This record gives sequence, structure tokens and C-alpha cells, in this order.
Amino acid sequence: MSEEKSPVNRRSRNITEGVARAPNRSMYYAMGYQEADFKKPMIGVANGHSTITPCNSGLQKLADAAVEALENGGANSQIFGTPTISDGMGMGTEGMKYSLISREVIADSIETCVNGLWQDGVIVIGGCDKNMPGGMMAMARTNVPSIYVYGGTIKAGHYKGRELNIVSAFEAVGEFTSGRMSEEDLKGVEQNACPSSGSCGGMYTANTMSSAFEALGMSLPYSSTMSNVDQEKVDSTAESARVLIEAVKNNLRPRDIITKKSIENAVSVIMAVGGSTNAVLHFLAIASAAEVEWTIDDFERIRRKVPVLVDMKPSGKYLATDLHLAGGIPQVMKMLLVAGLLHGDCLTITGKTIAEVLEDVPATPRADQFVIRPIENPMYEQGHLAILKGNISPEGCVAKITGLKNPSITGPAKVFNSEDDCMAAIMANKITHGDVVVIRYEGPKGGPGMREMLAPTSALVGQGFGETVGLITDGRFSGGTWGMVVGHVSPEAFVGGTIALIEEGDSITIDAHQQLIQLNVAEEEIARRRANWKKPAPKYTRGVLAKYAKLASTASKGAVTDLNLNLEND
Repeated sequence: MSEEKSPVNRRSRNITEGVARAPNRSMYYAMGYQEADFKKPMIGVANGHSTITPCNSGLQKLADAAVEALENGGANSQIFGTPTISDGMGMGTEGMKYSLISREVIADSIETCVNGLWQDGVIVIGGCDKNMPGGMMAMARTNVPSIYVYGGTIKAGHYKGRELNIVSAFEAVGEFTSGRMSEEDLKGVEQNACPSSGSCGGMYTANTMSSAFEALGMSLPYSSTMSNVDQEKVDSTAESARVLIEAVKNNLRPRDIITKKSIENAVSVIMAVGGSTNAVLHFLAIASAAEVEWTIDDFERIRRKVPVLVDMKPSGKYLATDLHLAGGIPQVMKMLLVAGLLHGDCLTITGKTIAEVLEDVPATPRADQFVIRPIENPMYEQGHLAILKGNISPEGCVAKITGLKNPSITGPAKVFNSEDDCMAAIMANKITHGDVVVIRYEGPKGGPGMREMLAPTSALVGQGFGETVGLITDGRFSGGTWGMVVGHVSPEAFVGGTIALIEEGDSITIDAHQQLIQLNVAEEEIARRRANWKKPAPKYTRGVLAKYAKLASTASKGAVTDLNLNLEND
């Protein structure tokens, strides 16, 4: 730990000390290094570029811009790859089980390269949902000067005069199966929803996390809502590299920036922009990595005082590119700061405080835009991510309550032991108004991996059930989900949580007003069912899914893999 707290240039110092380091230097000479290079800081460039997904297919030009700026700024760039899993492509399939797990793999891979090769700093470039929390967890773990570069959002697609995004394609499936859309139009939506590179365009998980990182102080102002295909994204990346060089010189580290107050800032912005439920899971994990005291109840504390100010999809009208043109995250932050809902003294990676960064931003949004509401006329008076508790989820679960006329329902349970079984029932028109759908054994350990339920929730919306059918799960929801949905139910079914004991036809209440999720069955009956319940066998016994199932914490603590480790010697 003493080396971790030491001044900058820890790696370059390490490889220049003494004759014993000659073999280390030889490896660098093989790559064209000169002797003078060993006096320069060694900066890692964690490059998430891949052709797996449009979210990441436009990242190489950003990595190239970062490398050029680092070299021109007197640093050595050390580029290495990080993996990604496309949520949009894996959604509704067995492959989706690897999505949340990839967050841990990304964090582990960046930590391994940064610490294994003693890098002095790191710039992380990512696009798809788990790239961001994975990268930030690694930054907090390694605690070397770091900056996050979001790959940028996608622009809107268009078909027959209708503006499209990725969720349009999922909802079109429900519209088609209910007879509300032709096969020709289904294909038209499918082929035109995603027109270019960039991450999904609404305030879904990628754009939620990028916005939160800007508010956290770990990304540059305005960078979180830029489009991947625009030149300003390349220019912002080069500036990020220059800022990081200064952070290395000044020994400005992530844990100087990631504090309880800065996480409060990030969560306040998540509430204000109507962000994804996944942000709850990811900020629990980031706080854990930074060793900041933060619990699921803190989200509810912030929710009660921060209004929703931005009219964003999935429950609103606009995309991230529209928010960018309207003033971006700095405009939202300045409004919160003026209202006393942001900590202006928090430090940012630029070396300036939040208040200093926002000094020239107007206190009120422009009158010629409709994306950002004035704070006296918000979309909703309180935040949209409600933490519910009750006998189904005593540890707490997450409900997204924006876009609903009445966020409460009591109805009979329709119980499914997997997402696949539920989807089959929806496609067979077996769900109707007033039902409460239960999808279980999809939690961190039971799935394993907490699949997102965008396919069934979008199909229900497409069939016209968005306001009238409830859905609860120990899995997750996509940032593109809206409706009467509750996720992250904890404890999960696989460990014997009450969700495992629900039977077909049981009455269930979801009531966001009362922050309640309740199985309306006598406690004696629940106890009887619990005594008869048997834990199922693990679905996987080898490989990364089995390892994650073994190590994953409860969702109420972020579903991380390094919390439950027994560090005592056997």
C-alpha cells in the first residue's frame, strides 16, 4: 500500500532504478523507446474498441486521439484492450447473463494492466453499458490519476417520419404480435433504429452513467452527451488526455474526487435526468470499490429532494443529442447547484471545483428549448428511482416510477422461473390487465448474472400493458424500460428470498407512494412455504458464470465479486 500512496511516475521510476531493471527496459526498447522516455509518465489507455456493438465500434478514433495527445504532451501511452458485451445484442438470450459479469471482468482487466505494469495513470475509453461502471471501479481500486472518456451516444434513427432508437425495435415486437404493426413496418423499424456508431440514444444506462461520471467529476464537462460521430467527441478525448497529464503531475487521484459528497452529486444528476435503474446497482459497486460508505437507502434520501428536470426517453420525449444541444449536463448541474442540491466544493479531474467548472453556465435553461425544464416547473417534484421494501424484498429493490399515471397496483401473480418462460407466455397472449408478473431465479447468483428484462417489458408495452401490468424480478431492467416494473428484488430467489415462495394467483401489491412491495399472504403460510423450499442446483459449475455465481454479493450491495471474499488464512 505504501507504493500506492507514493508520488507519480511510480512505474517509470521502478523501471529505471538500478542495473537489475535492464531486462525491463529491454522490453521497451523493442517497442521503439529511447532512454529519455523512462523519465516520462507512463499512461495507460484502456481501449474498449470492438466491432461487437455500435456502442464500441467508434472508439478506435478516440483511442488514437488520446495516444496522440499523450505523446505530444510529454507522456508515454500504453494502450491495451478491454472486453465488452452488448446488452442490446444479448437481450433476451442466454448471452445476456454475461452482461453484468462483464462489468467485473472489465474492472479486473484494467486493474490487472494498471497495477501489473505500474502505470502512472489511466484514461479509460468505453461505450456500452458495463464499460463505464467497470472502468470506474478499476479507477477507484488502483487509485492512480484517471479520467473517463465516454465513447458518445448514437443519433436518432428515422422511419416513415417517426424518430427511432433501440427501444423502438423491442417495442415493435409487442406491437407486431398484438396486431398493431405490419411485418413490413416491423422490419422497417428494425433496420432503421440504429443509424450509426454510438451508445443507445435515450437516457438509458450508458448515457445515465456518462452523465453521472461528469457530475462525479471524473469526466470533462459536456463530454457525456456528445455524439460519437461528431468531431467534438474526438477533440474532447484529446483534451481529456491533456487534463490527465496535469492530474499525473499534480498527483490528483480518483479517491480525492470520488467521495460521499461527489457520489451524492452524481446520484442527484441521475434523478434529475430520469436515469436508469442500473445506476443504483453500479453506484453501489463504485462506492464499494472506492471504500465510500454508501447504501441503497441513500438513493431514496436523494430521490426525495431532487426533482426530475429533463424530458428524456424512455418515459419522455427526447434523446441525449437533444439534451446536448439544450445545454447538456452542465446546465442541469448549474440549476441543481443554484437550488442548493449539489455540492459545489467537490473536486473534479480538471483540478477545479464543481462550482468553478459551472461558473459561466447560466442559472436557468434557455427559453428556446424544451428538453430541460425550469426547476420551478419540473417533470416530477421528486426523483423517479424509488427504493421499495416489504416482505418480498426486505433489503430493498428498485422501481422506476416516471411516465406512470398511478405507480401502484395490486393483482394476481403470474409466476415464471426464468425470463424465457415469461417471454413465451407474453408472446402467447397469456398476460392481461391487472396481472403482476413475477420473474425469478434471474438474480446475481440464480441467473447467474441478473439478466435485463427489456424484451418482456417492451413486449408488454407494445401490447398496451405498460400502465396496467406490474412486473417484479430479482433480475435487472434495461435503461430503456418503463412501466410498472420493480427490479433487483433482494434477497433473490436462489438464496431463498420471499420471491421464491410466491405461488400462481397470490395477491401482490406494488405501491411506490408507500414505497411498498408486499406479498399479501399470511406470515404463517409464508413460513410454511419457506420450510418446504429447496435450493436449486447451480445452473453452471465451471467457467466465468460459475465463478460469478459463487462470488456475487446481493444486489442491494451492488452484486460485486470482491465483497464476500474470505481473506483469512485457512
